[in-house]
Amino acid sequence: MEKISIRFFKDKEVRAVWDEKNNKWFFSVLDIVGILNEQNDYDKNRNYWKYLKAKLKKEKNELGSAATQLKLTAADGKKYNSDALDSEGVIALAKQFPNNKATNFLDWFLYSDNTIDGQSKKKAYSFFESNLINAGDIGNVKSLQQIHAYIFGGLYDFAGKIRQKNISRGGFQFAMAQYLGNTLKTIEQMPENTFDEIADKYIEMNIAHPFMEGNGRATRIWLDLIFKKRLKKCADWSKINKNDYLSAMIKSHADPTEIKSLLKNALTNKINNREIFVKGIDYSYYYEENS
Repeated sequence: MEKISIRFFKDKEVRAVWDEKNNKWFFSVLDIVGILNEQNDYDKNRNYWKYLKAKLKKEKNELGSAATQLKLTAADGKKYNSDALDSEGVIALAKQFPNNKATNFLDWFLYSDNTIDGQSKKKAYSFFESNLINAGDIGNVKSLQQIHAYIFGGLYDFAGKIRQKNISRGGFQFAMAQYLGNTLKTIEQMPENTFDEIADKYIEMNIAHPFMEGNGRATRIWLDLIFKKRLKKCADWSKINKNDYLSAMIKSHADPTEIKSLLKNALTNKINNREIFVKGIDYSYYYEENS
């Protein structure tokens, strides 16, 4: 299966694709040029790279011919052949820019992510091939615990375990631990036959926040599996802006209108598409950064 990933540098996407032939990741040149030039205009980034590549070739710099053409998904959802560089090429490209622009980018790019989030994200990618992806009892608390245990197992000693302590975030108190068991039973019994019912169940589970950490990442997978089971759809999370999502979720306990609108507009029938799933994981973890 094709491996696709999206990385985020200061809220800017860097698309990546795994090349089986060479057994390594390649990264979008235009995404990196845009970041280093602080430029969002696609045509300007393309023209800049065209100029730089010609200049490098004239100087007989190997970088000028190092880029390879790979299919990358564009903003319109279609795949186009695009110049891509491996890790060494990306480092060489960054060095063509002023130090004050390249230094922060290279610090980010060269950072080896052995954090809990980094390791759990790799586990979340592999969830697509796990037996749980097509489990029959999706929608209950046990299935959510299994998802949490899968992606955080070996990283948190409470992976898959319902919390026994009270937690809050941004002044909002999640369900009290002493009542959490009954709260989860009530949520489990909520219907999930229509979009609105599923969204309501998701909102209530978010308010309950059954785990000490990792609630959002596990619950978004849980939501997608319910959508898949009941509606034969899933969310394309790349269509939901981070700030819009976070704002809508904060409001959802009082008014679910915004989060329902975001979710409904992001639904796709590509439920067996690995790229959609992996992009969803990338965005899901992105939502949690500094939130």
